[in-house]
Parts: sequence; C-alpha cells; structure tokens
Amino acid sequence: MTAKDDDLVLDGNAAAGTLAEIYGDDMTTVLAECASCGKVDHVAGLVAYVHAPGIVLRCTACSTVMIRIVQTPKRTFVDVRGKRIPPPSTKT
Repeated sequence: MTAKDDDLVLDGNAAAGTLAEIYGDDMTTVLAECASCGKVDHVAGLVAYVHAPGIVLRCTACSTVMIRIVQTPKRTFVDVRGKRIPPPSTKT
C-alpha cells in the first residue's frame, strides 16, 4: 500500500452515518465476526474505504470484505456475506 492509498483508509466510524440511515441505530458498536478468519471486532474497528461509488468494510486481520454498501437514487444495497454475528455470550 502506498502513502496515497493510506489516505483512503479509515476506520468503520466513517460508515456510521450510512449504517444509521440503513439500520436506524448506531451500528459501530456491534460485534462482527469475519466469515473468513473468524476475527471478532466492532464494526467501528473495521477498515473502511468510503471514497468510491460505495462503502467497503474489511477485516483488520485478513482484509476480507465483510460489508459492502452501495446507494443509488432508488435503492440501497447491503451485502454482509463476509460477516457473521457472533452468538450471544453463554455466561451464567
């Protein structure tokens, strides 16, 4: 990655507004598990690319695309195939 590429890399907080529009709540604190490597991180901690026609959120460990968001004038498309939601804690 070059220095110019580094300028394009943000964290998941950069997608907070768009995620709140879609889900109606703050999604940056939600835990997401990478479907590829299994790393669990808050959505805010993911690597975000927002300077394109859409938003891409990637795993910090393996760079797998976890969430894609594309907004058109008529629709919003959300692809979360790269993300799993970890099961709730079973602590008693």
